[in-house]
Amino acid sequence: MELKNEERFTNKADLYKKFRPNYPKELINYLYSQVGFNQESIIADIGSGTGIFSRLLLERGSFVYCVEPNEDMRRTAEKDLSSFDNFVSVNAPAENTGLQNKSVDFVTAAQAAHWFDRQTFKSECRRILKPGGKVAFVWNIRDFDSEIVKKEYDVREKYFVDRKGLGDKKGPTKNYMQDFFSDKIREEKNFKNDLQYDKEGFIGMNLSSSFAPKEKQHPEKYHGFVCELSELFDEYSINGILNYPHYTQIEFGRV
Repeated sequence: MELKNEERFTNKADLYKKFRPNYPKELINYLYSQVGFNQESIIADIGSGTGIFSRLLLERGSFVYCVEPNEDMRRTAEKDLSSFDNFVSVNAPAENTGLQNKSVDFVTAAQAAHWFDRQTFKSECRRILKPGGKVAFVWNIRDFDSEIVKKEYDVREKYFVDRKGLGDKKGPTKNYMQDFFSDKIREEKNFKNDLQYDKEGFIGMNLSSSFAPKEKQHPEKYHGFVCELSELFDEYSINGILNYPHYTQIEFGRV
């Protein structure tokens, strides 16, 4: 039976929180200096997960609705972000947030938009955004020109248990969300975000993905996956550290 999208990260919140890559400071500076974000902004961070991206907005003083339907992920965010007075947790899907009409200045979705029903989510953004509001999609992207990334993908593809979310060997489809924006008007910018992993981090990052086998449900796949990732790490790491070519992309505009 196929999992619902909101169930795909159940029992992976701890892995996700610990091992998923963060977002570069330069990206956040860009949002607040060039895109229009400010301390007074009201932001709906959709598919906010464990709050990795939300935290960066909260630290800038913006008011953030963290909209996340997966209970495991949402509870983790609530625990970690509870000290922020400008944080509100919302148990809802991207397509039906329950937020008031014309109540937010910006909608963000970091590493999440590929799970949404695009047209329904577009209508929801139009409903909740104030006039002139913008949507920003943020993606952490592997550099698929790199040999280590290509080999890692082969291992991932060998052991995945659910094709959805695995992506393409060449990386994300160019202009994935371009038709989301008004008259196809959008802006895009990339930020270098190479990652450094020890072995635990490299394996944990892969295990946090939606497609990755869980030990209790798929023990053979799980142990095979971990074994081959360990071998790949040993092949490419130097003094116990693997440099992982990576960048962060932002697409933003009006809908």
